[in-house]
Amino acid sequence: MVNLLEVLIKEIVPAEGCTEPIAVAYAVSLAAEQVEGEITSIQLFLSGNIVKNAMGVGIPGTGQTGLPIAAALGAVIRRSHRKLEILSGLTPGELAKANAMIEQKLLYVELKDTPEKLYIEARVSSLNHTATAIVAKEHTNVVFLSKDGVKLEQGIDKADCEESDTLDPEAYSVSLEEIYEFIQTADFSELRFLLEGARMNKAISDEGLRGEYGLQVGRKMSQQSAVNLFGNDVANRIIAATAAASDARMDGSAMPVMTTAGSGNQGIACTMPVIALAELLGKDEETLARAMALSNLITIHVKHYIGRLSPLCGSGIAGGVGAGSGIVYLMGGTLEQIKRSIQNTIASTSGMICDGAKPTCALKISTATNAAIQSATLAMNDISASLNDGVIFEKVEDTIKNMETLVQEGLAATDQAILNIMLSKGAVS
Repeated sequence: MVNLLEVLIKEIVPAEGCTEPIAVAYAVSLAAEQVEGEITSIQLFLSGNIVKNAMGVGIPGTGQTGLPIAAALGAVIRRSHRKLEILSGLTPGELAKANAMIEQKLLYVELKDTPEKLYIEARVSSLNHTATAIVAKEHTNVVFLSKDGVKLEQGIDKADCEESDTLDPEAYSVSLEEIYEFIQTADFSELRFLLEGARMNKAISDEGLRGEYGLQVGRKMSQQSAVNLFGNDVANRIIAATAAASDARMDGSAMPVMTTAGSGNQGIACTMPVIALAELLGKDEETLARAMALSNLITIHVKHYIGRLSPLCGSGIAGGVGAGSGIVYLMGGTLEQIKRSIQNTIASTSGMICDGAKPTCALKISTATNAAIQSATLAMNDISASLNDGVIFEKVEDTIKNMETLVQEGLAATDQAILNIMLSKGAVS
């Protein structure tokens, strides 16, 4: 029997910084820990999706963006046991050493010809040693570690090595009925850990509303002025709170976020609308936890078909679908109305592409949050897209599965085209 609690525990984890460059720092750190002496070179062989999602995003605590500083910090810090929170506690001295390493031009980056969407190969050399760490499929899934050409077993977390195989694929392709039954019947004590994610994501949202991060999407939406056409209604307050969290995260805030299915922005997109609405409606912690369990599980479910990294925006599509479902639940909606909301959200956002992690992610998340609110509102009035509408099928599960067909068949060359456009503006770094 599928254990959906295991899915939640596995897929909802904290991270500091965008998960792609942080995963690069993690891989470099793993390799750097195996060599002694001063590092003479760092070679990175990366899948296109990793490059795409690491080029323009802020790295926490640095005031810098992109792969070079992330990789250099991994070599300097050597705290791989912290995984996606590897940059937590970064010191000025460590940052100075990393910048010195960049100035020495020790970093080499090359695109890896691989079918894996998520692939990071880090080769770190000193005068006397060379070590290689490979992370693939998931952000902390270590599939290979070697020193001087000898494969190492000691020092690799077995849970990491087997991460992609620890849960049967069936756990990700469960029916919406099973998800709904679980969030209704699970003991509240088992779901309480989700509230820590709510506190974490709410904190970075508040930070984004206060500070001048990125494009200030959320902040400017929430400020009343002559040039702001948005009001102070419930919908706009939810959208602003959600976008603000992404503003801060994409611009390098050192505050952690609770990720969903390997992405902090997905975690923000699927939980912040639920968190904000629950607060506005005065819902208790148990109701919030159950709504978050629903929004997270449905996001994870959709991501199973879209892919861990994809030409489609996971935050906008999967996160928006999850958020709409959680909104319907908080409004007292039925399973049938949740399904209607999913149909509506996919009809609205299915064409949203992913062109990397960067400040404009906040714009896409604000668009998706608006779509989620709109879709949930229509669903609560028993209105939904139908079989006659584009990629929508009569059964919502078939509609969700269509996203896989869209990615694998319709958008097979899209990732490369996006990456080519991005790289035409400058070097990989």
